[in-house]
Order: sequence, then structure tokens, then C-alpha cells
Amino acid sequence: MMADQEIQAVRALLSSQPRPVGWAQRRERLDAVASIDGVAADISFEQVRIGPCDAEWSLAPGSDASKVLLFLHGGGYCSGSIKSHRGMVSEVGRAAKVRTLALGYRLAPEHPFPAAIEDALAAFDHLLGLGIPAGSIAISGDSAGGGLSLATMLRLRDGGRALPGCAWLASPWVDLAMTGASMASKAAIDPLIHREYLEELAAAYLDGTSAVDPLASPLHADLSGLPPCLIIVGSAETLLDDAVRIAGRLGAADVSTRVEIWPEMIHAWPLWAKRLTAGRMAIASVGAFLHEHLSG
Repeated sequence: MMADQEIQAVRALLSSQPRPVGWAQRRERLDAVASIDGVAADISFEQVRIGPCDAEWSLAPGSDASKVLLFLHGGGYCSGSIKSHRGMVSEVGRAAKVRTLALGYRLAPEHPFPAAIEDALAAFDHLLGLGIPAGSIAISGDSAGGGLSLATMLRLRDGGRALPGCAWLASPWVDLAMTGASMASKAAIDPLIHREYLEELAAAYLDGTSAVDPLASPLHADLSGLPPCLIIVGSAETLLDDAVRIAGRLGAADVSTRVEIWPEMIHAWPLWAKRLTAGRMAIASVGAFLHEHLSG
């Protein structure tokens, strides 16, 4: 009963204002609603610049600064930011006992595919340049950031380069063609993500690139050789099938993969972990996975 009350309160928060119109309003709205609970006072933050992008380090007390979670935010490649995801990212870093680097990659439609992938690769190279081994880096993201994490690893693999030690994908958007059955079956209960909205985002990001290009939609990629992956998704998401299908594709490619489907949870629910017991539990699960798979 408490879980139901908690998620209904978050749903009420999300529906308390009309949906924004236009890219600027959408970006402002996501930043505001996702960062509403702020960050813990004991976490230190440091802003850096990587190429054309802002980035931010976070470090919780007692964490190992030699291990890093590289985080790529969600927002359909068109919104989202360091600010919107700061609370969740820093708490995952605390749970995993690692440092985090959140990247504010360039957004579409101003910077369409493959700008975000190039920025993510530059951030990975930045970490290597600091002397952090690839095996001590986890790459992660929610929603579009989950697809971007996979695309970044595919580029590394295809270039014959060292891969991160593991990956965490939260509510990943991995099929920009939107062919999953849950796109329709969950439409009535998903408060955030619907086909028409995703079609607009995909068109802005793809800018003429095929929706089944494997770097835009990793569901259609050869996924062999990737590091261990943890996928978390809520049962009330239109992107449920994206998560389930990519887990199956990863498993079929002999990639060690774990998928967690959280009952009643909505898209990217750990963003509101301060209000959701299931959000805090998910962060703890992610932290344990990262701690286990990042090399010393």
C-alpha cells in the first residue's frame, strides 16, 4: 500500500502542470521536475569542460575516486542535463562507492546524430587520459542515455578499443522505430512517454538517419563482446519492451545480462528516489552491481 501511495504521489507531481511546448520549455520542465528534491549536502561536486560539453564530477564520502561511473542523461536526446539527473547520479555513486562523471552532451535538434555519441566517446577518452583504466569505468544512462551508452560501447568495440568494466541501463530507449508492443499496451498508464512524443524526438535526433541504424537503435546491432550489463525498467512504461528485448538480444549475444522489472514503477523512477522506496532500493541494487563489476 505504501508503494502505491508513493508512486501515485510522484504521478501527481508529474501531472501537476500542463505539458510544455517547444524545446526550451521542455528542457526547463525536465530540469525542474527531475531536480525537485535537490542533492545531499555531503557530496562534493566539481564542474569541468570536455570539448564543447559541460561535465560534472561527484564524490560521496568514502568513495573510491579511482573508479568512475560515466553517466549519460536521458531526455530523448533533446532535453535533460547534468542538473536534471544530479541527485540520482550522485546517489548511485554513493551506493557503488565510486566517483561519477555526468556529461552534458550536445542536444538535438541543434546537434543531431551522431553528435551525442562523439561527445560520449570524448568523455570516455578524457577518463582514460586521466589514467583511469577502462575496466575501472562503468558507462550508464537512462532512457536515451541508455541507448547512447550502448552505442558508445559499440563504437569502442568496433574500433578495437578497450571496453568499460560494465554498463547500467535504466529504462533504456533502444528502438527509435518504436516497434515494441508495450508502446501501445502501456500507453494508458505511462505518465511520461508516448509514441507521438517519441516520434518527434526521434525525428529531431535522427535528422534523416534511418531509425534502425544500429548506433541510433542498438536493438538492431550486433551486441557481441560487450561487458556485463544491468538493465532496470518499470512495469508501467511504454519502453518496457525496449528493456526486455535488449536484454534478450544481449543474452543471445553471450553478454552477461541482468534485467530487473520493478512493479508499478514509471519511466526513470529512481530520479525521485527521495520520494520512492522502490527508487532507493533500485539505486542500492545498481550500486551493488557496479561495485561488483568494476575492477580494482
